[in-house]
Amino acid sequence: MKVSAEKIENQQVVLTIEVVAAELDKAEERACKRLANQVSIPGFRKGKAPRAIVERHVGKDSVLQEAFDLLAPKALSDAMEEQKIENIVARPEIDIQTLEDGKDVVFKATVVPRPEVKLGDYKGLKIEKDAVNVTDEDVQKQLEHMADHQAKMVEAPEGAAVENGDFTTLDFKGFVDGEAFEGGEGKDYPLQIGSNSFIPGFEDQLVGAKVGEEKEVNVTFPEEYHAKDLAGKPAVFKCTIRSIKHKELPEIDDEFAKASSKFQTLDELKADLRKNLEKNEERKADDAQKEKALETATNNTTVDVPPIMIDNEVTRMIREMEMRLAQQGMKLEQYLQFAGTDIAKLRETYRETAEKNVRTGLMLEEVAKAENIKVEGKDLDQEVSLMAAAYGATPKQVKKIIMEQGRLNDLAATVLRNKTMQFIFDNLAE
Repeated sequence: MKVSAEKIENQQVVLTIEVVAAELDKAEERACKRLANQVSIPGFRKGKAPRAIVERHVGKDSVLQEAFDLLAPKALSDAMEEQKIENIVARPEIDIQTLEDGKDVVFKATVVPRPEVKLGDYKGLKIEKDAVNVTDEDVQKQLEHMADHQAKMVEAPEGAAVENGDFTTLDFKGFVDGEAFEGGEGKDYPLQIGSNSFIPGFEDQLVGAKVGEEKEVNVTFPEEYHAKDLAGKPAVFKCTIRSIKHKELPEIDDEFAKASSKFQTLDELKADLRKNLEKNEERKADDAQKEKALETATNNTTVDVPPIMIDNEVTRMIREMEMRLAQQGMKLEQYLQFAGTDIAKLRETYRETAEKNVRTGLMLEEVAKAENIKVEGKDLDQEVSLMAAAYGATPKQVKKIIMEQGRLNDLAATVLRNKTMQFIFDNLAE
């Protein structure tokens, strides 16, 4: 076998591989045996037809292609070993140059080797942790939030006008250039004034209106509005308020504490809220410190990331987004339409984050090698147990699903990444 290598743009390497004709003939023999087992040939049991019959039945080109598929993987593996390319980060692009009986096989394989990663400081990093400070105002906000959940909706007195924060129902009909437009009409539509769920300026103009009163609201659709035929255009909405309700909040006192918690006094409830807020803030501070540690270790690492790795990470991120949208009953195409964007722009918005993700991943892989961090059976069992607890299943059930879906390697990679991150966190400077 002969191999030559040429470096081209975007860190790609083109391997030109030549395999002697005798190897092709052997591969054709194996290919015919395989094909004989896959197709039905009149007069022969499966797998028993001789090579010449198989070639006539399926065609010479099919046999050659099957033979190439059999010999190419090993040839490529041997070529990479010869060129000292240990790992590649994307599926090779194969271009067959010569594939004929009696001739040496010649093909080109364009590969992207895993980039060289030079670690900087990742141990003993000095990362300041944010101080945790829960104020009386923070506790009061929590109390008010609890009170808001227990509020009663009360009809406004007769003759009352809409105020900011009120809950209304209204009829409306929108017009652009004097013509009603599709989707611009609603009946008994619920709207909280001040929620900013309508076009900017719409809700403010309803303040002061009374039940049964018709009011014209003049607005301009935002330039980035999802309906392109309305974007940037002035509109008039004819609105009629049908009902006005407001929240009646409970008084925050000992009785409130008894009704909304296990505590007998407001002071006890406040103390518990403070403790929980401090725990949450402590967790946020820990997470922020860890995030900064990873960012610092990544920034200290030197690596030239191949564009294909970033593209693949963008694709992965968009697939994750697509799955989240599907859980909410929405398709990606609908989201793009509502957001007034397209897939190319969406990919571009993800590129910076994707590159950071790839750089961090490469740094963690290199740290794992440098520190000889391994994944053991007990690590996998622990991760499976955590997953089982999260999904309300047994570890045995979760493990069965992982094995059936062939995701054991993915699980091991996740565990290795987590162990390596923990190593960095455990070795922060005091």
